[in-house]
Amino acid sequence: MSSLFTPLALRGVTLPNRIAMAPMCQYSAGPDGLPTDWHLIHLGTRAVGGAGLVLTEATAVLPEGRISPQDTGLWSGAHVDAWRPVTAFVAAHGAVPAVQLAHAGFKASTYRPWAPADGGVPDSEGGWTPVAPSPEPYNATYRVPTALDAAGIAGVVDAFAAAAERALDAGFAAVEVHAAHGYLLNEFLSPLTNKRTDEYGGDRAGRMKLTLDVARAVRAVVGEDVPVLTRISATDWVEGGWTIEDSVVLASELAGVGVDLVDTSTGGVSPHQRIALSPGYQVPLAAQIRREAGVPTGAVGLIVEPEHAEQIIASGDADLVLLGRELLRDPYWPRRAAAKLGVAYSGPAQYARAA
Repeated sequence: MSSLFTPLALRGVTLPNRIAMAPMCQYSAGPDGLPTDWHLIHLGTRAVGGAGLVLTEATAVLPEGRISPQDTGLWSGAHVDAWRPVTAFVAAHGAVPAVQLAHAGFKASTYRPWAPADGGVPDSEGGWTPVAPSPEPYNATYRVPTALDAAGIAGVVDAFAAAAERALDAGFAAVEVHAAHGYLLNEFLSPLTNKRTDEYGGDRAGRMKLTLDVARAVRAVVGEDVPVLTRISATDWVEGGWTIEDSVVLASELAGVGVDLVDTSTGGVSPHQRIALSPGYQVPLAAQIRREAGVPTGAVGLIVEPEHAEQIIASGDADLVLLGRELLRDPYWPRRAAAKLGVAYSGPAQYARAA
């Protein structure tokens, strides 16, 4: 019996297997952050391909929370209507549709990767002034952010909660809070970027407060049956930054406010990070959080081979494997994994002749 193809129950939702499509920005939204046919095909194809959980890209809870002007959002009823065909298609083909709710913080208002320029987008090209815990930019090419005041922080918490409520209306069955990769919540967590002296800064408890406030608010609006995940950067990969020991404490606190799974990634808050890449390089961090915080985890990062994914789940290192670039290369990776692991795969009837 394959561990990778064992269902995973999270509250009132059961994933058909332990394979998830990781959130990956597409920089292809229409005006005002509305998803397009690209998102329907991009996400829908991975559902047809057999992923048990299909997560959207970082979906902004406020217009100024987008990474680029081409990022998706969920701050209005128009976004709800635009997402509904996507979630309906994903669910109809056996996957659980989930949204990653995000605020880009000081990484907002930047050009998408294939633009002829990089760094901050000026107002004249549709950009805006980003916000952050402290008024320091990510690097010299990014726009200088405005430090959030108390009202601004409260507005962020409210925006996450409102977006989570819209997510359910749009047909999403699970919600992930994005607190990783140098975006706003991660900026508050890291001592490298949070220089505040109020209740949202200072010691680790103060720096964790915004992330915990957001997770608590999201849990309150989605109810008891909807899974809430949180993606974190388990380490900054910079001396003096956020550490795996900090992440174990955070994960335990997140579980205490109703988070069901910690999606364990790393880095992104500092351009000075140094990461030694290798297959599954972040898996030990997911395993440590799972073991020491007693919370289910997701593992992500250069997981390519089905046998490796199987070993991660079977050994208890993580409860879920999230695939990013590998699912871009091969949307039908779950089908190939099932064949290699000797698991009978019941795909769509249209593809039965390829079984």
